[in-house]
Amino acid sequence: MASRPQPLRLLADIGGTNTRVALAHGTTVDHATIRRFANADHGHLTEILMRFVADAGAGPIDGACVAAAGPVRDGVAEMTNLSWVITSDDVARATGARRVAILNDLQAQGHALDHVTSDNLRPVIAASAAGTPPRGASRLVIGVGTGFNAAPVHFGPGGWIVPASECGHISLPIRDDADVRVMRFVESAHGFPCVEDVLSGRGLERVLAFVTAEAGAEEHRTAADIMAAIAQGSDRRADEAGQIFVRMLGNVAGNLSLIHLPFGGVYLIGGVARAFAPYLARFGFAAAFRDKGRFAEFMANFAVHLLVDDYAALTGCTAYLDGLAD
Repeated sequence: MASRPQPLRLLADIGGTNTRVALAHGTTVDHATIRRFANADHGHLTEILMRFVADAGAGPIDGACVAAAGPVRDGVAEMTNLSWVITSDDVARATGARRVAILNDLQAQGHALDHVTSDNLRPVIAASAAGTPPRGASRLVIGVGTGFNAAPVHFGPGGWIVPASECGHISLPIRDDADVRVMRFVESAHGFPCVEDVLSGRGLERVLAFVTAEAGAEEHRTAADIMAAIAQGSDRRADEAGQIFVRMLGNVAGNLSLIHLPFGGVYLIGGVARAFAPYLARFGFAAAFRDKGRFAEFMANFAVHLLVDDYAALTGCTAYLDGLAD
């Protein structure tokens, strides 16, 4: 008996700067088709999708899924760092797909976890219990890049459930007087001190500005320059900014872990998370993650990993479409 042909799907991962588009056959992303488009060169996602479809010369597209870095509600995505509003109808018209889904980008990452290979994971903190977590154990994806967000991954009767969130815009956690001073400094940006004002690329720049202001000076550096100084290891202010950043990341990741109980692991993603990976131990991530008073020992139940698969969101998109299949 001949095997059933895999449905052709179009996938898009929209970041603040670039959009990646690819084709997939069933749940397998065709890496040879992946293209990157600069958002600034296009007025809307539909321009990118129509161009991709025309250039690819692909046959009828069964399904299309878009992962957007912004809130999604009722099939409409509003980009957080880009003036695009994307609807399911937009995507359907641009691609001809009969089935369309729009996800938050962290949701897409969550749906990818079952398909991520071990070579795309780096250990950050080991869990106290050895072995593989049981099937269905909850997981948590935390993204640190242009912005900050997280998505829990829970197992239900119908399979994996990945709710969206916008937790980068919750209040900064306060642990001590130093945190209060950081909060007062960063809230000047928007009048409200949210997590993303520290835990993001531009957040790191604000933290460095805070460190220099505390020393009675004024200095502004790009996130890339700060990371380069940290790598050199001889810049006291850059190191202090890095410590504040990593301690806050551990604090927030620990808080989110107590909310969602990810016995299946915490997965850090995003360019800024990757950039800090070599310095997480040096700057005290594990101690901050487990600094939960009576629950400090309990925090050892949660392993933390760094996910380095650039195309995980695309994989998550096609995995999600597979769950919608007729």
